[in-house]
Amino acid sequence: MKCAGWMISLAALLALAPLGVRAATEADFAAKTTGDLVALCSPSSDSAMDNAGVNFCAGFFQGAVLVEQQHEANPRAHQFFCLPDPRPTRNDVMKGFVAWANASPDRLQKGAVDGVIAYLGETYPCGKHR
Repeated sequence: MKCAGWMISLAALLALAPLGVRAATEADFAAKTTGDLVALCSPSSDSAMDNAGVNFCAGFFQGAVLVEQQHEANPRAHQFFCLPDPRPTRNDVMKGFVAWANASPDRLQKGAVDGVIAYLGETYPCGKHR
């Protein structure tokens, strides 16, 4: 499967240094805002909560990619983003997302889905990578 590389790099994400964001909380798992997702995607420790947060974040991004791949199968559907070939690693995408979101505080207030799609669309616009 095209996204198999994402699975391999998940362990590398756990080694990421904290990026100056707050620690994940149970409330973040509702993933209402981009800020909630950033807290889950950037662990501040090796606690069970942070490990669960990284796994949640990975699944959230995997879902976004799978939905977009379904859009790619329909030539009439609007594509929000187009991943390059070879695909970026999950670690790179999640690390890039955290940096992108933290670069502009107003992004942290966006809905989590809106934030992910905005990041992927800005980072991997269609037409540039194909």
